[in-house]
Amino acid sequence: MTDLLRIKREGHVTTLTLNRPDNMNPLGASGDGDAFAAACDAINGDIDVRCVILTGAGRAFSAGGDIKAMKEKTGNFGGTAPEIADGYRNNIHKLLRALYGLRVPLIAAVNGPAIGLGCDLACLADMRIASERAKFGVTFLKLGIIPGDGGTWILPRIIGEARAAELFYTGDVIDADTALDWGLVSRVVEADTLTDEARALAAKITAMPPHALRQAKNLMRQGRGTSYDTALEMAANAQALMHTTADHAEGVDALLEKRPPRFTGA
Repeated sequence: MTDLLRIKREGHVTTLTLNRPDNMNPLGASGDGDAFAAACDAINGDIDVRCVILTGAGRAFSAGGDIKAMKEKTGNFGGTAPEIADGYRNNIHKLLRALYGLRVPLIAAVNGPAIGLGCDLACLADMRIASERAKFGVTFLKLGIIPGDGGTWILPRIIGEARAAELFYTGDVIDADTALDWGLVSRVVEADTLTDEARALAAKITAMPPHALRQAKNLMRQGRGTSYDTALEMAANAQALMHTTADHAEGVDALLEKRPPRFTGA
């Protein structure tokens, strides 16, 4: 099994830590996709997990693809063009699909540079909190390659077409304050408070009913590519299910009794 991920469960929160700090948490080694798929499948199958935090060990979130492997034409970056394409599909893209497929809210706690594939990874989160030391860049063209990790699909949806194009076409790297101004992150915090800030946000999320959380995330995701009429129909069906849950009854009772609700997933 790859050494990429350190997984820690605390209450209703699972923290995934990219764990190659000596090399700024590079991605794309053999088995990385399987590691993410296994972790995310386990999370999706456990209704007691209500939120995930993704962060990096050491001074970086992730510097992206392994430049040494690119230089040496090894692993994902070696072989014929069809073999390289399959390497992306079966490993790097497997990693990204697993993270995108998480059914619970995902917070990226960006502790340092998030570059290339690392930036794409952060962008798959529902929310991003940045340390003041964080930097963001999609510097693929500087290496003579193109964004091969779905970033051209997700980044314009977050910061808009023009700003995404500026980053892709220039290879510029922006600091945390610029990322906040552009809407790439929702807040910037001091480096030594990043973990606490992410956990505090996760605590608010995990206080919500778990089935409704997952339904809400699904509706947001599906809404990206559907008409308003379709979104309303999906909402009607999901809402009908929620009305039959014990958590809905608990929420109503708690509001009327002026007390905090206690959601159990029933």
